[in-house]
Amino acid sequence: MARIAVIGAGMGAMATAARLAVAGHRVAVYERAATYGGAVGSFERAGFVFDTGPGLVHLPAVWRDLFLKTGREPLEKCVGLVQVDPASSHLFADGTRVTLPNASRAGIVSALDAALGGGAGERWGDFLGRARDAWDRSRRPLLEEPLRPDRQLLERDPYPALRQRRLLRTRQASTVAEVGARELADPRLAALLDGCVLGYGLDPRHAPAGASLLPYMEQTFGSWYVTGGLRELARAVYERCVARRVEFVFGAEVVSVVEKDGRAAGVELAGGEVVPADHVVACTGAVPPAGRELWAAGDVRPRAEAAGGLPGRFTVLLALRGARPRSAAHRTVVHSPDTGAEAEAVFGGRLADRPTVTVSRPDDPAGRPDGDHEAVTLSATVAGPSGGVDWSDGALRERYAETLVDAAARALGESPGALRERLLWREVLTPAETGSTPAPALAGPGGRHLHPANTTRLPGLYLAGGHAHPGGGLAHAGMSGALVAGLIVEGADFRGSQ
Repeated sequence: MARIAVIGAGMGAMATAARLAVAGHRVAVYERAATYGGAVGSFERAGFVFDTGPGLVHLPAVWRDLFLKTGREPLEKCVGLVQVDPASSHLFADGTRVTLPNASRAGIVSALDAALGGGAGERWGDFLGRARDAWDRSRRPLLEEPLRPDRQLLERDPYPALRQRRLLRTRQASTVAEVGARELADPRLAALLDGCVLGYGLDPRHAPAGASLLPYMEQTFGSWYVTGGLRELARAVYERCVARRVEFVFGAEVVSVVEKDGRAAGVELAGGEVVPADHVVACTGAVPPAGRELWAAGDVRPRAEAAGGLPGRFTVLLALRGARPRSAAHRTVVHSPDTGAEAEAVFGGRLADRPTVTVSRPDDPAGRPDGDHEAVTLSATVAGPSGGVDWSDGALRERYAETLVDAAARALGESPGALRERLLWREVLTPAETGSTPAPALAGPGGRHLHPANTTRLPGLYLAGGHAHPGGGLAHAGMSGALVAGLIVEGADFRGSQ
């Protein structure tokens, strides 16, 4: 039985801890905050409950597998998991609105054809077919296997872009934005693709075409809501860890990884206490310093942030009078009229004038005081905490909140004034409170969108969570836990999750 110290109590950290504890190891989790869950948080006030991080699950199989492998109770016995249908409603800049069913390619094609016309649904369906090829080609090395030094497969874009002959030259889309412009041939379809990719913290102007597997993943495997909010999933994972005798130490900041005899030998806490360990798993964006360089030439290193830093989320929580209409969509996306300008602002450290805004209206009695009130969450991708926007400026926060409220009014089919008359109170959260949004790992030229491997050059030190392979996102964080646990339990012979 090995002693294992896990740094951080986010979803990837807890997924790692639960699997290692079941394998017979003694696991202790050190979290500098006062609670677990990382980005999967909630805000409660006067009977209203809001998610402050992700609001939907898109690959529930990852979490089903965790609960299956760590105990007798399956996921659905620990949380209420509800398939969201319709999956989403989309309002475009020209006023066109389309509602997309959940996990039905034929239904999506039909809905787009009816709303947009001109063969839009057929083009989107053909695009999903190519995106499926990208998923099939890269799914296992991107999600289910450790990142190997021999990773040539992930340094090529897996998306089979159409070859188009123009002006005596044959061209292929190499970025998400180019896929939208050249293959989808409708600014609304392009906005649908760009908005999805931007929501994952990626710049559609530069993200490889292979990022198209992200909307494919959502539209194929569906969107799921956890009753009571995603925080309930975090609670269930935490309780599974506790049931497997994982020790949690909150308010414990790890300042360094201890090295002894050429390997990780524990962690040092703020205040000087040293906790011995046979293995250390770091699940935070900034790996605590150790006694040696953790990466060598040719390794994928932590990403150097662009001028705008890693993006984050600007979130507005609305407590409203009035019942939620039964016909309301759970999620409505109000698309920016210019996603290129939006991305330029986000990744350039500025605020977009017309951002893409997601409006979440879960039909969940646990989230509101009674049936005569409604809890609505608005969110937009923005420059992150180090991105150049002064998130401490109260006037700026309130002005931008008004921008999102105006977009929400369009989504709800109300005038901005009518929506404000329903408002009891609102809460504004910025990246200063919620942090940055690490993107999922992607295959592409030069491996520029990969994350550091789960192993490091210091034996005994491993990486999990959104800043390590396979990157950000709820499902990806859960997979990082499976990969690290496999590497510790099975060693270098571990070939990936089954």
